[in-house]
Amino acid sequence: MTAERMESPVPSPGTQPRDHTLPGLSSVSVLPPRGGAAGFRFPAGRRAPLRPPSPVPLLAADGTAAVVGALAPGGAAPDPLPAVALLVGVLLLNAQGRLYRSAAVPAVLDELPAVCARIAVVWTALAAALAAYRPEAALGATALLTGCAAQAAAGCLLRGLVHWRRRTVLRRRPHTALVIGPEATAQRVAAAVLRHPRCGIRPVGVVAEQPGEAGGLPVLTSGEEVERALIQNAVRVVLAVHPAVRTEQGPLLRALAESGCAVWEVDADHPSYEDGRPRERREQLAGFSARRLAMVPGRRGSVGKRVLDVLVSGTLLLVVSPLLLVCAVALRAADGPGVVFRQERVGKDGRPFTLLKFRTHRPADPHESATRWSVADEHRMRGFCRFLRRTSLDELLQLWNVLRGDMSLVGPRPERPYFVTQFSQTYPGYAARHRMRVGITGLAQVHGLRGDTSIEDRARFDNSYIDTWSLWQDVCILLRTAAALVRPTGS
Repeated sequence: MTAERMESPVPSPGTQPRDHTLPGLSSVSVLPPRGGAAGFRFPAGRRAPLRPPSPVPLLAADGTAAVVGALAPGGAAPDPLPAVALLVGVLLLNAQGRLYRSAAVPAVLDELPAVCARIAVVWTALAAALAAYRPEAALGATALLTGCAAQAAAGCLLRGLVHWRRRTVLRRRPHTALVIGPEATAQRVAAAVLRHPRCGIRPVGVVAEQPGEAGGLPVLTSGEEVERALIQNAVRVVLAVHPAVRTEQGPLLRALAESGCAVWEVDADHPSYEDGRPRERREQLAGFSARRLAMVPGRRGSVGKRVLDVLVSGTLLLVVSPLLLVCAVALRAADGPGVVFRQERVGKDGRPFTLLKFRTHRPADPHESATRWSVADEHRMRGFCRFLRRTSLDELLQLWNVLRGDMSLVGPRPERPYFVTQFSQTYPGYAARHRMRVGITGLAQVHGLRGDTSIEDRARFDNSYIDTWSLWQDVCILLRTAAALVRPTGS
């Protein structure tokens, strides 16, 4: 938990803004905004978002293979309980190994070790359990090897058929794509993808600042040209081919994702073997390392995040209610009436809400409260008020904002409307922070970006958090925040 505090007015949090346009990289400014400050607006609702392949065929293939293994001579059949355990065990292990969630279409030989290893583990565990708890139904070595081999063969065959069918469909009807990045790099990646039709992607245009001399696909330099290509070519995939594109072209990428496109980040110039260390698991696209970006958080993830917020904030409010009462009484005795401080902040989608805190300072007037970046003359505070601020106990009341739905436990820190306007005009990507519910703590805060630190860095961390959001990431940030509160350093 943290509150941003600093002595000076708006223009100087951390570092000064700088020119974000990289040589040869298309700046967001080359695409005129559509729809005001919210950013780009492309046709939405005309088609369903492009999703990864359905896992149902692979689930059916693995389930059928488990039945084949159970029915093999000497296998788990006719006893239904071991057969069900075999089926459930294989499906759970394959799901844990992400064998149903691949965004690309692998070859069956790529999956062979993983599939066979999981089948062997499940059969071994089943044989051990039967020998320990049902000796009369124990599997012999022959039955174990036969059933395991039959299931592995059937599983690889059926999964191979599913992958073959998917590759055939993609070769016949590839997804059209736009490539975003420096013109020369984008043309090179587009040409490589076109030379490998097995990718199932057919680039039709490059988005860059201005046409270059690299040749190749048409270069789109305005929002109208991008929208025209999106509609006329039924674009379903976007390839971002420069490390800075994700930040610099964030509004454009999000608008394309909202219109139903799948957004891929392609590592065109920085291969995974460059520093001799393996990177995070990624897909392969025409030999390039690539990963799909979740630019638009899904409804299911939003529901899970909200459930976590309600459970944790409700539990914490019950647990710390005695502490809240003690703080309120002590603050009233030390500094007079007016224990709760209320201030307007900007939340998700730019909607204002009233943020609650324990009052540790009395602003000179409403203008100071709305426009001063931090409290002036903090050293003149009473000792108990300074204690509340340094330990972040003054922010515990924001748990009520979380329970109400104004905020989340984890998300970009909310700011006052005056500063939101200033920072949105000065720092690229700042306004995009408001596409997710604001939070008490966030990725920027656990990386030390609090107090007098760079607004540009905060916006980058906040947008990175939103783009890569997961429920587990929220849990990790909460644990790191709790650890930081044990050793408070003040903010």
